[in-house]
Amino acid sequence: MVPVDADGNIWMVRQYRHPAGEMILEIPAGGLETGEEPKACAQRELREEIGMRAEKISLIGEFYLAPGYSTEYMYIYLCEELSYDPLEPDFGEDIDIEKISLAKYQQMILDKRIKDSKSIAGLWYYQQYLMAD
Repeated sequence: MVPVDADGNIWMVRQYRHPAGEMILEIPAGGLETGEEPKACAQRELREEIGMRAEKISLIGEFYLAPGYSTEYMYIYLCEELSYDPLEPDFGEDIDIEKISLAKYQQMILDKRIKDSKSIAGLWYYQQYLMAD
């Protein structure tokens, strides 16, 4: 998800990712539960990871994460009109929340401080969405 608040800040999560061996800053995301629709998953994960509900959720992109060896398919939802409505986080999930301006987000990608592919793709889709308005 690309959660954007009324001030235009993008809400991101920082968490330790064992395969990468480091703390990674990324957009909130999560896996679909059996039979769950992607949009419902986006709302649930948003509430679990950043404690916010989105009144407006728009699909702005989708792609395979790594089609050479995985069937994982990503949906990018723009989440707007955020309000506090937390769900209990997943067991063992230790997440720090950061709000970042669009300009800072762009610079952090260029500076290699954001290295997560879904976060980079999410920003690209968000920029395309803004240009289409």
